[in-house]
Amino acid sequence: MSENKAKFQLLYDEILNKGNLDAFEELCAPNFVKHAIPPSPDYGIEGSKQSVLMLRKAFPDIKYTVEDMIEDGDKLVARWSAKGTHKGEFMGIPPTGKQVTFSGIEIIRVKDGKAIEEWEELDRAGLMQQLTT
Repeated sequence: MSENKAKFQLLYDEILNKGNLDAFEELCAPNFVKHAIPPSPDYGIEGSKQSVLMLRKAFPDIKYTVEDMIEDGDKLVARWSAKGTHKGEFMGIPPTGKQVTFSGIEIIRVKDGKAIEEWEELDRAGLMQQLTT
């Protein structure tokens, strides 16, 4: 596994699975930008921290698994799956106690060993369907 792949495996292990928000400073450049799906605005490290906190509050036992990670030049692509129990409010939906699974793909652009940009696509419709049916 390359140095970049090993380092960004920490994104899933430390930040998403354990909630270690301090790891953002290790992994991301100060000018990091996460490109969000419209109509949400793009955001940086602080917005990313808030997103993780919201997700972990809604799904406290969430577990991300990296299925594939590919490196090409200055980009890493990760295909992942996640599983968790809905125990807190999520996007206006009160806790249902349901176990959910969803998946996504992230592209991370790296410069000098730190993420400077990220694009993420995940199955939001599938996740919301699991919570509302």
